[in-house]
Amino acid sequence: MTLTGVYVPLITPFDAGGHVAYDALDRLAGELLDDGAHGLVALGTTGEPGSLSPDEQRGVVDVIAGVCRQRQAPFVVGASLVVPPPGDAQAVLTLVPPFVRPGEEGVVAYFSAYARSSPVPVLVYHVPYRTGQPLSAATLRRIAALDNVAGVKLAAGGIDDETVALLADPPPDFAILGGDDAFLSPLLALGAHGGVLASAHVETAGFAALVQAWRDGDVSGARAAGRRLARLSLALFAAPNPTVIKAVLHARGRIPTPAVRLPLVPAAPAAVEGALESVK
Repeated sequence: MTLTGVYVPLITPFDAGGHVAYDALDRLAGELLDDGAHGLVALGTTGEPGSLSPDEQRGVVDVIAGVCRQRQAPFVVGASLVVPPPGDAQAVLTLVPPFVRPGEEGVVAYFSAYARSSPVPVLVYHVPYRTGQPLSAATLRRIAALDNVAGVKLAAGGIDDETVALLADPPPDFAILGGDDAFLSPLLALGAHGGVLASAHVETAGFAALVQAWRDGDVSGARAAGRRLARLSLALFAAPNPTVIKAVLHARGRIPTPAVRLPLVPAAPAAVEGALESVK
């Protein structure tokens, strides 16, 4: 299995009563695939999984898996203690163990054990500014060599030395997907295969076209699109994700409310206004 292109980690929309708006989720998932997303991710951090009950998590997975199944699109599910990966998921997105900082040997051992027990391939989520655990390019190559590991969502907070080293000699049959939306274009220029992009809720076709432009060698077109989409991504992340994205989707009539659940609070009006200006 090869993971390429744009994957959207879906938000979880809520209705006016604070309940999960499953109909809106179903509609949004279909729209994203129609607009050029290659696949969808359920229960990523953008979907606020920690605020959802086990029944709500299962409901979200069922809706998104059903849309992907109907449209024959790849489906990835975020790892959860209460929702095991369903049989029709192409991969499970699994965070590098956060907070405990087990060291690189511990991370390799963890993914070796996790991949052996997983019924579907593993997509490693490496986001060191959240987990507190840096990984070298050499360690990422060791993880890539493990059986049943399909790739990495790489969100190093920019283009650091280890990112350059990894992409200078990418492991075979290992998908490298950008996870920092504003840095997607330079990652693609270095050879990344696509991205897992919350910003693609708002500009799905544009991000899909950006991936295709770099793939086709359209450097001038890719640079222009990359600059525009980087500015959009910065505006959409001006407040904790997904608060601004939800506000923009609501303003466009695509979800019933912009509501988020604690510990998130709604984005400030200025942040929302800035994002709406960026998508005009």
